[in-house]
Amino acid sequence: MRVVAEVLVGLVALLHVYILVLEMFLWKTPRGRKAFGLTEEFAEQTAALAANQGLYNGFLAAALAWGLLGGGFQFQVYGLVCVIVAGIYGALTASRRILFVQVVPGTLALVAVLVAS
Repeated sequence: MRVVAEVLVGLVALLHVYILVLEMFLWKTPRGRKAFGLTEEFAEQTAALAANQGLYNGFLAAALAWGLLGGGFQFQVYGLVCVIVAGIYGALTASRRILFVQVVPGTLALVAVLVAS
């Protein structure tokens, strides 16, 4: 079960690295606009806000990576709880899709980590 937990934590970390790239570097590109359903004008106006969001997603990924590479159980739980809380807030304020993209994978990984410990 430990291997399953670590794979799930790793996948959630990679997801947040991907979100970081979308928000910080691809926000104004056709790929970034398509991922978030943005108009070109809105993407231009909100690029700085998106980059800030991307940075926070990077911090989430870093906590999870640290948990996998040596920080252990506490960092994995901390990172996953942060992912879940951020996802719930995002689902309530931005898009319900975030529940499936962020909250469900984070919750599955958290359950696996708790069961494996």
